[in-house]
Amino acid sequence: MAGPTLGSAFEAEKVFCIGLSRTGTTSLEQALKDLGYRLGDQHQGELLLPQYAARNFRPIVEFCLTADAFQDAPFSFPFTYLALDQSFPNAKFILSVRDDSDQWYRSLVRYHSNLFGGGRIPTKDDLVRSTYSYPGFVWESVKLLLNPSEEDIYHKPTLVSYYDRHNSDVRDYFRSKSNLLEINVSAKGAYERFCAFLGKEPIAEGFPWLNSSLPSPAGDQED
Repeated sequence: MAGPTLGSAFEAEKVFCIGLSRTGTTSLEQALKDLGYRLGDQHQGELLLPQYAARNFRPIVEFCLTADAFQDAPFSFPFTYLALDQSFPNAKFILSVRDDSDQWYRSLVRYHSNLFGGGRIPTKDDLVRSTYSYPGFVWESVKLLLNPSEEDIYHKPTLVSYYDRHNSDVRDYFRSKSNLLEINVSAKGAYERFCAFLGKEPIAEGFPWLNSSLPSPAGDQED
């Protein structure tokens, strides 16, 4: 019996989590795994940063043939969702958000401070020296996406504007479509909405609580 054709691979249902980092993407990833989805290798996705920077989406689209669902870089980057929606007509997209942009900003700065700055706000040198994913990845991605001042990388208006613009652009693009779910994973009923969007029966009472920058759900949520 012949295997699936390349065309059928593109017609298969894919799930793309396109919310920014620190909006619950790790919890979404685990919830998808728990429902039986094969998740794309995050490190392999991060290695596609140079292709994204060149706006060469073909390698990213081809990478999407390796699994059922994807999150984080480069799927949460601006414009990627356009190429994916055009390449995978049956795909579903999940935009994860925070209560507001200020909450997202505080979570991002705290997370980066803990991970890259030894408890303080990281400098450019801290980000350049980080070996996360590969040496230089963190600074390359921050510079590409945010184009910040090197003297004030975590300038609040710059980061908040990026968060708000990304969410607004996603909403505008999918405004007349039915394949986007916007969700705050900490909101009541969010997990049930998530499962209904995917056509799955809930198997838990809520999202798993993972990768939190604070010790409990009473504070800021996870990645």
